[in-house]
Amino acid sequence: MKLKSIVLAMTTLAGTAMITPALADDLTLYCSADEEWCQLMSRGFEEATGINVDMTRKSSGETFAQVKAEAANPKGDIWWGGTGDPHLQAAEENLTEPYVSPMRGELNEWATKQAAAAGDKTVGIYSGALGYGYNEELLKKNNLPVPACWADLLKPEYKGHIQMANPNSSGT
Repeated sequence: MKLKSIVLAMTTLAGTAMITPALADDLTLYCSADEEWCQLMSRGFEEATGINVDMTRKSSGETFAQVKAEAANPKGDIWWGGTGDPHLQAAEENLTEPYVSPMRGELNEWATKQAAAAGDKTVGIYSGALGYGYNEELLKKNNLPVPACWADLLKPEYKGHIQMANPNSSGT
């Protein structure tokens, strides 16, 4: 069986219990979200279904490499979270299987568009900035202080000095 790339909220993850209890008492989860989220999703799924979750947390790139290496003999059941590009690549390479959650109608439009583009082999569950970086030389040249927090970036003195990647296509 190919790895199911289910990247949905916990309620959707719990919804997958309908397809798994007859198959196994354990679920092998590859999680590429923040460690805290991975633990929360695992515990929530276990509590909601009674199915034991064997969770491994790795970055999206590491998980993609593992899924690809295991293509002939998959070890995982679900890959949850992380950046979109590796999930889309896995879908394109037929490393994941399609899945349409009963909760799909509650997702944001951008998430359902990602699912459609991937033939339902992945779907986005969250978006957000992971961090920011700055060039000390450019700050010094423009007589700007080092930003100490996200709110600092809203200050007028930074206007025209901030750039960001396209959030529709950027990974980490």
